[in-house]
Amino acid sequence: GDCFPCSQEGCPMMGHYADRFPAKLKRVNQKYFLNTAADPPFATWRQKVFIKLSGVKKMRGDINLVFHDTEGNTKEYEIASGVLSQDQVYTKYLDVEINPQNTKKIEFLWNKTIFTLLWARLGAESVNITHGEDG
Repeated sequence: GDCFPCSQEGCPMMGHYADRFPAKLKRVNQKYFLNTAADPPFATWRQKVFIKLSGVKKMRGDINLVFHDTEGNTKEYEIASGVLSQDQVYTKYLDVEINPQNTKKIEFLWNKTIFTLLWARLGAESVNITHGEDG
């Protein structure tokens, strides 16, 4: 995550998208990135997620994001689990299997544990997602 976000020209990638970075192939000691997924074309896209919560001070539960693409595919990713607090910003790097160019919507989900009071409410004050490469 130290090299995130990538430069204007994007992160040099190995594998399926390597042909997009021909100038980088000429450099000595060039860093390359290879994030893989379970399904063809096996590519993933690095996303940095920031979530700031609002509501009750603290509660137990978990936060997930569901990425939806234009073809109806969905992938769910856990952002945080355990004691959630309204005064904390949750940050996580995700290797998302859905291309940011094809992302239709991103759904915010949170589940509270069964022991949490019924009236307790917690939601997202803000959700920010930064893509690892432009394009």
